[in-house]
Amino acid sequence: MKNKYKVLGINYGHDSSASIGIDREIIAACEQERYDLKKHSTSFPINAINDCLKIAKLKINDIVSEDPSKKVVVGDKIELDIPEPEKASLKPYDYKLDIVFEDNDLLIINKSAGISIHPGAGNYDNTIVNALMSYCGTNLSNIGDELRPGIVHRIDKDTSGLIVVAKNNISHENLSKQFNAHTIKRVYLALIWGKLRPQSGKIETLITRSTKNRQMMEVGITKGKRAITNYKTLEVFERDKAPTLSFIECTLKTGRTHQIRVHMSHKGNNILGDKKYKKRFKKFKNIDEELEKSILKLDRQFLHAKMLGFIHPTSGKELEFSSILPHELENILKTLRNTSK
Repeated sequence: MKNKYKVLGINYGHDSSASIGIDREIIAACEQERYDLKKHSTSFPINAINDCLKIAKLKINDIVSEDPSKKVVVGDKIELDIPEPEKASLKPYDYKLDIVFEDNDLLIINKSAGISIHPGAGNYDNTIVNALMSYCGTNLSNIGDELRPGIVHRIDKDTSGLIVVAKNNISHENLSKQFNAHTIKRVYLALIWGKLRPQSGKIETLITRSTKNRQMMEVGITKGKRAITNYKTLEVFERDKAPTLSFIECTLKTGRTHQIRVHMSHKGNNILGDKKYKKRFKKFKNIDEELEKSILKLDRQFLHAKMLGFIHPTSGKELEFSSILPHELENILKTLRNTSK
């Protein structure tokens, strides 16, 4: 346990909770709401802290304390016996990757919606990384997180489209530099509620972690990372038997977490099917029946990574790849166009 950072983390406020970690690994976590029986508890997480300390085997004067209310006095020796986090191992996943391009240095994959890029809480086996382990074996870069071999960048689970994967460390480092320099070309297609004003333009804000939900991002006033999205409206659907929707193209100048989703939500034009950043909309009357069915059936957000362009890490050639809309998204557009006639 030498040279390890041991941290007791406390979140006091919305969704009060506690956790204990070693370096970046969480080995115990509890939410206060399970004790208060109140969703999004805002009370001080004393019960959650106690449970975390039990897991970590708190010792007072070399004796494990089973009593969370026990008081300590000056001179008491206090120890936390925090176990080493278990090392996660990657299991190959027999999943057919849609490979657009491949050479000795990289892969371009057209990802379907519904599959995560890399393992995370609750899903360690059925991800793109696991599929890469099955397809490439050890022929992937190993820079950074051991659960993310080859992964240079990500798109969200319920977003489809193009990603680049590095097959060696030289390629990984080169591509990472291009991403950090914002020279990678990334173009997305989205269907949003309402109309953007102006219909083409630039959104430039700060983006930071949400103060209300740590799994979400939000536009920051004074805190956050600079985020720039250029957008243009390609088509507006506005008819009696259809809600007002706009088909847009977004070009990322930066690549922040959930950037397009956050920026569209900030403008009041949420992406169709986005369950995390959704807003309540009026129930539409006299809506075309086929259109209503296709919207309600959509189990993903209407966001697709259409284009990816960069300089090849070893040849120095300019590469650009494109991907057509998946059928479930194209079908909604077709229905909208038929309804709008």
